[in-house]
Amino acid sequence: MLNYIEQLGFNAKQCKVTLASATTEEKNAAIMEIANLLRRYKREIIAQNEIDLENGSRRGLSDALLDRLMLNEKRIDAMADACEHLCILEDPVGAVDGGHLSPKGMRILKTRVPLGVIGIIFESRPNVTVDAGALCLKSGNCCILRGGKEAINTNITLCALMRKALKTAGLPEDCIQLVENTEREMAVLMMKCNEYIDVLIPRGGARLIQAVVKQATVPVIETGAGNCHVYVDSTAELDMAVNIVDNGKTQRPSVCNAIETVLIHRDIAEDFLPKMKKKLDEHNVELRGDEMTKMILGDCVVPVTEDDYAAEFGDYILAVRVVDSLGEAIEHIQKYSTGHSECIVTESLFAADEFQKRIDAAAVYVNCSTRFTDGEEFGLGAEIGISTQKLHTRGPMGLKELTTVKYLINGSGQIRG
Repeated sequence: MLNYIEQLGFNAKQCKVTLASATTEEKNAAIMEIANLLRRYKREIIAQNEIDLENGSRRGLSDALLDRLMLNEKRIDAMADACEHLCILEDPVGAVDGGHLSPKGMRILKTRVPLGVIGIIFESRPNVTVDAGALCLKSGNCCILRGGKEAINTNITLCALMRKALKTAGLPEDCIQLVENTEREMAVLMMKCNEYIDVLIPRGGARLIQAVVKQATVPVIETGAGNCHVYVDSTAELDMAVNIVDNGKTQRPSVCNAIETVLIHRDIAEDFLPKMKKKLDEHNVELRGDEMTKMILGDCVVPVTEDDYAAEFGDYILAVRVVDSLGEAIEHIQKYSTGHSECIVTESLFAADEFQKRIDAAAVYVNCSTRFTDGEEFGLGAEIGISTQKLHTRGPMGLKELTTVKYLINGSGQIRG
């Protein structure tokens, strides 16, 4: 007797050969229909989302988490636009990465094929439901989506629309499935479902990602946890640095490429910190700083702790530290970074080069905001997350990163001696 997750996995496994062999036109037709249904059923989506928001408020979710959860007409249109744009992108399935003729006369081709059945465990952002479903569909993968309980009503509605689109396009509905049981045990069962799930992708905070990494027997692509930093060097143009810090922290504080710590060179701290605070005060950002920061800005600064430097706040909170050198800033980042996105603001070519060489992260910036770590912003198209590991892929995970390789060998009777 299959348990609930195994049944979803069995359903997906039954569909994966059909989807893997579907044409680009068939997959694009389903994705375009998803976009059409999102626009047609905006009211129904928003009505269910409002129930989730009410429940979240009663449970005491922070404003930042409620913002992650909230869908409005603009955000639904953006989800539909992303689906339409996905149809323009090149289909990686069947692409030939390379080939050669072996000394024995066999033709060997290295081709792209889907991963198979992808399980995605994520938290409160319901747009991930559509992003993940559409990306897996275009890359020929069946998916099992397990969102957080705080978005369950929204997710059920969104998944129903995607399944309706699949049916309209002549593809099996079970290519996209939602785990509607929100008990934590369901996530654990997914982590152990090796017979049916080929790979797991967790999307969310550090706690969720580490739980999946540590408990899963299914292979995991680690994504998303973002303890990102900006280091303001002694040569930095201060107004530029203020704007980069402000954008990195406040443009959308709940996402993984938002910054959590700013490091400031001692030589410019007295000039820079008041400018930074004035800008961040527009968003009521709480500053948690070291002794030098408190000395310059006063009692408005909350004393920082070791845990603060390691935290992914996902909120209007920023840890601050004054450092004596570029080397000290790099050491701090090496100690606390999650390997996501790191930034230096500097006018020194040496400092910029040294920072980019010595910082080990998926994305390392000079003089621009960490908020650009995104497949769309990099010109790679939509992405399912930011991989912070080094195997199988790193950085924004687009369509190609949701495939693997298959070698096709054609001969004329060759045997090995």
